[in-house]
Amino acid sequence: MSATINPLANPKGGKKLCELCQKPAYLQCTKCRVTYYCDVAHQQADWNSIHNKACELLILIRSPAPLHSWQTDRDHHHMQTQKRLEQLMELSHAESKRRVSEGKYEEALPAAQLSLRCAMDVYGPNAVEHVPAYLLLAEANMGLGFLSQAEGYLSKAQWTTMKTLGCSQVILHQLHRTLGRLYTATGRYRSALLHFANDIFHASEEFGLNSVVSAGGYFLMANVFVKEEKPDIAISLYSQVTSIWHMHLSKMVEHYSQRGTQGEQHFDEAQLAEVDQMLNVMLEAQQQGVNTHQSAMLSHSLGQSALLSHSLAMFWFLCRDHSKALDFGRKAAEFSRQCEEQNSLAESIQSLIQEVEKHITIQQIPTIQQ
Repeated sequence: MSATINPLANPKGGKKLCELCQKPAYLQCTKCRVTYYCDVAHQQADWNSIHNKACELLILIRSPAPLHSWQTDRDHHHMQTQKRLEQLMELSHAESKRRVSEGKYEEALPAAQLSLRCAMDVYGPNAVEHVPAYLLLAEANMGLGFLSQAEGYLSKAQWTTMKTLGCSQVILHQLHRTLGRLYTATGRYRSALLHFANDIFHASEEFGLNSVVSAGGYFLMANVFVKEEKPDIAISLYSQVTSIWHMHLSKMVEHYSQRGTQGEQHFDEAQLAEVDQMLNVMLEAQQQGVNTHQSAMLSHSLGQSALLSHSLAMFWFLCRDHSKALDFGRKAAEFSRQCEEQNSLAESIQSLIQEVEKHITIQQIPTIQQ
C-alpha cells in the first residue's frame, strides 16, 4: 500500500509533502503514486477517512498534462481537472459531514482538509466557497475538544463572509449555527443564543420560518435554555420544533402513500443521525415532564410525547426500519390514549401502525425461488 521515498532524491523544486500535515514526506501511496505521507499513521488516517474513495480520482487530477501537446489539448485537460476537483470537493465534503454526524470526528478531519484544498484549487484564495470546509473543520475540532482550533477556523469563515458581497443566506445560517455551537461548548450562552437567533433569521429567509432547517436553530436554542435552567422556555421551543417536524413528516408519509415511491432515500446518513438525535432528545424531555408535571402541564407533556413518538414512527417508516416504526407507533398510540388533547391524532397513528404491520408481513413471506 505504501512505498518509501527519499526526500533528497526529489528533483529540485519537487519537494513532496505529507497530505495531512504538510511536513516532508517519506511514504508514497503505491496505488495512485500521487499522494505522500510523513509516516504510516497519517497514511492510515487518510485512507480511513477519504483516500480509499478518492485514490483513483486523484490520479486523474494530479497527473500533469503531456508536455508536447497542442494548446487545445492542454485547455481540455485543465477543464477536465477542474470538473474532477469539484467532484472530489463534493465527495470529501459529504464524507466529512457523515463522519461528523456519526461522532467520528478524527476520521472527519482528513476529508474536510481535502475538501478545503479542492475549494482553494477551484475557486482561488479567500473565496466564500471555502466556508463549508471551514465549518466542517470547526465542528470536527469541537467534537475532539480542540476548541481553540475550532475558533480559528470559524474566524477564517467569518472573515471570508464579511469580505463577500451578497453572501448567501445558506452560508450565513450555517456559519451562525456553528458559532452558536462553539459558544455553547465554551459556556458563553448569551453569545450562543445571539448566533442561534441569527441562524434562524437567515434560515427562515431562505427556507421559511416553519421549515425543518429553521427548526434546527430553535432546537439548539432550546438546548441552551436547558443549560441555563430555564425549562419553561426550552419546552416552548421544543414544542415549536415538534410541530414543524410532525407536519413535515406527515406530508412526506402522505406523499409516499400516494406515489408508492419504493426504494427512495428520504434522508442521507448525516440527516438520519441528526433527526433521530433531535427527536429523541425532545421526547426524553417531554417524558420527564410526564413524570413531574400535574394536571394541565401533564396533559401538554403527554400530547407532545404522542406527537414526537408519532414523528419518530413516521421517520423510521420512511427510512424503512419497520421494527422501530412499529415500536414508536405503539408508544404514540399509548400516549394518545392517555391525553385528551391528542385524541384527534389516534386515527392517523393507527393508520400508520397498520401500514407498518403490512410491510412487516410482506417482508416475512418467504421469497419464492424461480
